[in-house]
Amino acid sequence: MLEPALLPTPLVDCTDEVFARAGVELRLKRDDLLNPAVPGNKWRKLAPNVAAAVEQGHTRLLTFGGAYSTHLRAVAAAAAALGLESVGLVRGAELADRPRNWSLRAAERAGMRLEFLTRAEYREATGRADGSGASTATAAAPWRRWEPCLVLPEGGSNALAVTGAATIPAELPDLGERDVVCCPVGTGGTLAGIAAGLPPGARALGVAVLRGGEGYLEAEVARLHRAAYGREFANWRIDHGHHGGGYGRVPAELASFAAEFEQRHGVPVELRYVAKLLAALADLAATGAFPPGTRLTAVVTGLPDPE
Repeated sequence: MLEPALLPTPLVDCTDEVFARAGVELRLKRDDLLNPAVPGNKWRKLAPNVAAAVEQGHTRLLTFGGAYSTHLRAVAAAAAALGLESVGLVRGAELADRPRNWSLRAAERAGMRLEFLTRAEYREATGRADGSGASTATAAAPWRRWEPCLVLPEGGSNALAVTGAATIPAELPDLGERDVVCCPVGTGGTLAGIAAGLPPGARALGVAVLRGGEGYLEAEVARLHRAAYGREFANWRIDHGHHGGGYGRVPAELASFAAEFEQRHGVPVELRYVAKLLAALADLAATGAFPPGTRLTAVVTGLPDPE
């Protein structure tokens, strides 16, 4: 079992003028404090997957990610903690001969073996990872030579991951009709879990961090719900208007918002996911998207980059 450092994670009331003017309460679910090596939603999604890997007798985890993938680092750390091997298939063959950035160095220090793929190879590989943990590889698939292994999809979102994220609402007391539990959305697993774990009346809101995800991300959340629970849920939606120009992009205005929020509230703000979530909630509150009396719970899903 992958042990958390802190569970349940703190729930902090956050008094902020923007939200107060709109008659909206804000509180922060500090999942960034959950585990220093496998923080936030990564721990929630990985814990049931690595437990299944151990139970099924796997000795190797294989997954996918980009050059600065938090998911790669988290899988490497989780595998090392349990004495498992890990392999990361990295998007960008041109990175193989370049000095490792801090993120890939961290993955390698934790014992992950990295294999760099062209973008075409990466699309082929991730397209064949069905998210079930079972390899759907053809003979030519890039991970075939690493079998036997448990294959985790890009971002870690599969049916088991959804059940892990579904534990978040259970740590939030007195949820009801005025509550909206919010998270950033990259692959949809955390939002799917939160929505599935909510009591009647409460709702979930995801903020897309990538550009052009309209329709696709909604379909992914619905697919994950069917895979995990055999049904779909209607208590959630995704906001697509606050992606900051696309995945990994952090415009100056967003960076300034994050720095000011951190200064006001003493909460370190990760830029690619958490800043977009908080900025979206502030903008939506200021423009009257939430009725007065709404209570927002923002799940702080990760830590700022160390470099």
